[in-house]
Formats: sequence, structure tokens, C-alpha cells
Amino acid sequence: MTQWLSQQEQESWRAWLDMIRLLPDQLSRELNAEHCLTIADYEILVQLSENPDRRIRMSELADRTLSSRSRLTHQCDRLAKRGLITREPCTDDGRGSWAVLTQEGWETLIGAAPDHVASVRNHFVDLLTPSEFEELGRISRKISEHLKDINVDNAD
Repeated sequence: MTQWLSQQEQESWRAWLDMIRLLPDQLSRELNAEHCLTIADYEILVQLSENPDRRIRMSELADRTLSSRSRLTHQCDRLAKRGLITREPCTDDGRGSWAVLTQEGWETLIGAAPDHVASVRNHFVDLLTPSEFEELGRISRKISEHLKDINVDNAD
């Protein structure tokens, strides 16, 4: 038997859905207007910047950004055309490829980061009290860990 959501649960669920649709869209619009980047582009550049030699295997980058391999390939091709990343073959096994952050990509990320952080603060962090934000983080980790466990179990 289905346990339907209560009125309050339904309102909370729908508010959360609105937030996860509206917030990334707003952040992406601002990044695009100011730096010609989408939020997904920015995430790829961040992931590359945080790794040794500013490079990641494409398969690992897809996992980290929660992107399908084909979607990530398309996005990385666009970033490569702009000179923000390069793609290099993996010489150790010959099967995969590396995404590598270029100097221009690094400079683009450094230029965009202060504006992006200001947007995150303006539209998210500063709307909550410190304790609300901490609680949101705890709740988000709980749900993310649950979903990651399901994905690991389904991969086996």
C-alpha cells in the first residue's frame, strides 16, 4: 500500500524540487553572463584544478561530475574548442583519455571563482543562518551517501 505524502511533506518536497531546478539555473546564467561558462563547465574546471598536474581521466571526471560519458565528452569538446582544456590519450593503457586544464582554463577559472562564490553566497549560503546551513549540509550528506550506496550496489 502506498504511503502518500502528507500536505506538509508534499509542500517540502515541491519546494526542494523548485530549489534544485532554480538554483543551478541562476548560478549558470550568472556564470554565462559574466564568464561565458555554464555551471557544468565551471565544475569540470574546478575538478581539473584540484588534481595533480590539473588532469583527470575522462571516466573519473564523468563519475565526479555525475555526467554520462557521452555528455561529458560533448562538454569537454566545447571546452577544448575554447582552449580551456585539452584531451590527451592515456599512454599507460591506451584505452582512455585525460582531460587537462590549460593555462587559459586556469586563468578563466581564477577569474570566474570570485563572482561564482559571491553568487553562491547571495542565492544560497547567506539566506540561511549558520546552523541552518550546517543542518542542510548534514541532511545533504545523508541523502547523498544513501544514493551513492545504491549506485555502488547496482554497479555490482
